[in-house]
Amino acid sequence: MDEETLLERGYRKYRGADIDIYFNTNVCEHSGNCVKGNAELFNLDRKPWIMPDNVSKEEAERVIHTCPSGALQYIEK
Repeated sequence: MDEETLLERGYRKYRGADIDIYFNTNVCEHSGNCVKGNAELFNLDRKPWIMPDNVSKEEAERVIHTCPSGALQYIEK
């Protein structure tokens, strides 16, 4: 999916140097795979709660692929 489509569908963009992560709260099923998968990338106790530059692009992709709902998407740069 391209950025324009993601934003039109209600995803919020979290910018990183090598990867942008997109999250849609309306799609999220709250499985917790993101925060359980990597607390340096996804941490509900801080703002912004998603920080793409805290981990490698590959690690971000790995965790995002565990999201069962599709609430998390990414675009590599």
